[in-house]
Amino acid sequence: MYVLSLRFLLPSLFALLLTTLTSGEAYARERIRIVGSSTVFPFATVVAERFGLTRGIASPIIESTGTGGGIKLFCRGIGKDSPDIANASSRMKASQLKLCIKNGVASVIEVPIGYDGIVLTQSLQGKAMDLTLRHLYMALAKSVPDGAGGFVGNPYQSWSDIDESLPDANIEVLGPPPTSGTRVAFTEIVMDGGARSFPQLAALRKSDKKAFRKIAYAIREDGAYIDSGENDNLIVQKIRRNPKALGIFGFSFLENNRSLLRGLKVDNVAPEFVNIADGSYPVARSLYFYLKGEHVGKIPHLLDYANSFVSEDTIGEDGFLIDEGLIPLSEAAMKRAREDVSSMRVIRVSDLK
Repeated sequence: MYVLSLRFLLPSLFALLLTTLTSGEAYARERIRIVGSSTVFPFATVVAERFGLTRGIASPIIESTGTGGGIKLFCRGIGKDSPDIANASSRMKASQLKLCIKNGVASVIEVPIGYDGIVLTQSLQGKAMDLTLRHLYMALAKSVPDGAGGFVGNPYQSWSDIDESLPDANIEVLGPPPTSGTRVAFTEIVMDGGARSFPQLAALRKSDKKAFRKIAYAIREDGAYIDSGENDNLIVQKIRRNPKALGIFGFSFLENNRSLLRGLKVDNVAPEFVNIADGSYPVARSLYFYLKGEHVGKIPHLLDYANSFVSEDTIGEDGFLIDEGLIPLSEAAMKRAREDVSSMRVIRVSDLK
């Protein structure tokens, strides 16, 4: 009887084994691979370490490539040589999702994890400054209104050139490169908001958004803005050594360096946890990770990792990432994030327009 049963079972078992080997061949990798945002990197690192420790497995491998670079790698294709997750400090663009789909990455799950503030910081040895979006635009824009209906190359060399109440010190701001989600969010919030304080640019935004963005989002390239790469810790070190310089990075890096740095007010609001959480701080953005659906079931523990990231213990009001500086989602947004992961809800191009 057992021989007869085995005779009928063998073809099914062989088919199952063949399917497993075939489907696993292109995905044969034991560790989860994650790329992307330098802002999300420290949060994801804590989650990954805890995840590996509690499950007795090797922790996911995480690379800080910047949001743009990470999404580019993520969208390159599927298989063992492509990342499973892309961390992001700005939302994926429709053009990026189209590239994913073109390369066979059609099942992308978008997962918001919380909020972050983009902060302007300086050494505690520097002279404190209260800045506005208009100040920042005038300091960092490649071109500014000339007062006669046109635009000129940015003439401002010192902060006092912009406003007499500001220090008589050269404008020197260290910040992320164009591929960084922090840079993208900075231009979309700060440069956009500052540009709109000029009636000429506000009118242009209404009549021709493309022309507006070309002027408003262009950062000067004469040395006042210093591209300092994707390593935010390097920016921290540099502004510590130079009290006259300002740095741009995520709120969590300020929180971890309060004994060395101060956060500057923007539009008279300080970069504090409560101000970012209630929306009063003007330079805040959402943080995400993007999960590759095609790799779920192929890479061990991948969906389990995603679920652990959005759990109450991780990003809830009393979650351990809140202690690391993450600003929590609302209860409703958190619930949606968990549902989107558990149901593997795929994001569409139309969702990003």
